[in-house]
Amino acid sequence: MLKKRVVIVGMGFGGIRTARVLAGKGLDVILADRNNYHLFQPLLYQVATAGLEQESIAHSVRAMARNWSGTRFQLTEVNGVDFVSREVLTDTGCIPYDYLVIGAGSVTNFFGLESVERNSFDLKELADAETLRNHILTAFERAVLEPDPARKRALMTFVIVGGGPTGVEFAGALIELVHFVLAKDYPELSTHAARVVLVEATDKLLASMPAKQRTYTLKKLRSMSVEVLLNARVVDAGPERVTLHDGAIIPAHTLFWSAGVKAAPIAAVIDVPHRAGGRIPVESDLTIPGHPEVFVIGDMAYLEQEGSALPMTAPVAMQMGIYVGKAILAKERNSSTPPFRYCDKGSMATIGKNAAVASAFGMDFRGYMAWLVWLLLHLYYLIGFRNRIVVMLNWVWYYWFHERQVRLITRRDGK
Repeated sequence: MLKKRVVIVGMGFGGIRTARVLAGKGLDVILADRNNYHLFQPLLYQVATAGLEQESIAHSVRAMARNWSGTRFQLTEVNGVDFVSREVLTDTGCIPYDYLVIGAGSVTNFFGLESVERNSFDLKELADAETLRNHILTAFERAVLEPDPARKRALMTFVIVGGGPTGVEFAGALIELVHFVLAKDYPELSTHAARVVLVEATDKLLASMPAKQRTYTLKKLRSMSVEVLLNARVVDAGPERVTLHDGAIIPAHTLFWSAGVKAAPIAAVIDVPHRAGGRIPVESDLTIPGHPEVFVIGDMAYLEQEGSALPMTAPVAMQMGIYVGKAILAKERNSSTPPFRYCDKGSMATIGKNAAVASAFGMDFRGYMAWLVWLLLHLYYLIGFRNRIVVMLNWVWYYWFHERQVRLITRRDGK
């Protein structure tokens, strides 16, 4: 008898967890992704700020799959789904399925601001982090040779849009890179003139956290010389300037956008209704209405819980992935599963050395304790023993010596 085939699209946090649950359970599991690695996206900003090597936050999918019985990986670009024929359409051909799990993640949402999209950087792919690191370091190299003081300062001005965890963490890491590392690398520059400007459209940073955590974050960033602009919106951008909603212009050669995400482009070509951000509405068991064999997980899935949509975060994707794996096994046993219920275990963000905020297990942590919890949890969720060791050693080295070893300009064709 032929084995039932499960196709999992996307090797992000959700897809990996689904594959783990289904491995060795008598199913033919095919993993499909356009990249041959799983990426630990929460640490991309540390690659961009010269803190970690690219390879230390990525892990080969084939290396994982060889230990998962009945699982195969296929490097391919998924272009659509034929629900009638039950086939996944890819650039290398069609892949038939009995069960389909779609977890292709998200992309940056620029909210229709074309000039911002053309002139900004984001962090969703491994290559994005390398490109941004090259650009930051090249900006300082150019500043060394720039005779015009105003242009020199613009080269050392970095505007970050979005006061969520990514924006806060990137701002803290970048200002530390400038003050503790690049200040020594470029003694001919007055790096105290460098600016890191964090722009947030609302009146608060880390909006999902308690007020005390938000206040601590704001005070800490400002004490580190990060300029935080609240109730401010970026409406236009060029190669050498950023324009705010009130007409104010910030001379800057670097704009980093972390103000929003939307479902991956594959969601748009799937013939189903869509909700805000291009997300696909799902039933309580994470299936598409009318297609009980098709599941959508992670950032692509739209599911309301307690009156609001579940956030597009890694913890949601991981819990969805585990649930779907168990749901498929239950279907094979002709048994049912209870509706999916996300258990919010808390949130956290690091600000800088010895400084972080965390709300977990009904408690709030700030400062050193939160920073330690953040470090340990990120090490725990990294895939691969080698990756954990390399990341830990890099962190220890930076903690004691304030040195970041990956200050390499590997390409000079950035934006």
